[in-house]
Amino acid sequence: MSKTRVGILALQGDYAKHAQMVRQLGGDPVLVRSPVELLKCPGLIIPGGESTTMVKLLHKHELWEPLLKFGQERPVFGTCAGLILLARKLLHDYFQPLGFIDVVVQRNAYGSQIDSFIDDIKVIVLGQEKIVEGVFIRAPKIVELGKGVEILAFHKKDVVMVKQNNVMASSFHPELTNDTFIHQYFLNEIESAQTIRK
Repeated sequence: MSKTRVGILALQGDYAKHAQMVRQLGGDPVLVRSPVELLKCPGLIIPGGESTTMVKLLHKHELWEPLLKFGQERPVFGTCAGLILLARKLLHDYFQPLGFIDVVVQRNAYGSQIDSFIDDIKVIVLGQEKIVEGVFIRAPKIVELGKGVEILAFHKKDVVMVKQNNVMASSFHPELTNDTFIHQYFLNEIESAQTIRK
């Protein structure tokens, strides 16, 4: 049985940790830095990092337009800065994000680096609840939800992970824990999408 290939945007940020998690689950991580590499992947993870820098690098590497098309057809998962890039709108309009998930996001809403924290998160997927560890580092906050957005996780009363169609995103960093549950869920999404396309 062939390994599930997972693209990981590798222009900036903590992409290596995502690659490690995918490898741990028996997947085949592909570091994506060009449109050609992107098109080889059935799904993509956009890691945490610095969102403004990521946007500049996406344009510099001519990945912005291919990514817009990719996200209309294939599974995408964004963590932290990835959530910012995937949102419909940002408070204070730093830049125009990709707009795949109908949410409004506030950057750095949980504070600066010194305010980073780890806490339990309640994940709800496929009708099942599970408590996982969430790492919040200069995390963005979802401040407004559109009607078509599915809530996948809460931290206390805050929505911290969402999904719309084939795209999901989280405020926190699941790759910085030892729990593979969320990455496994995303790999399953890729495998399901591949089965449907066949």
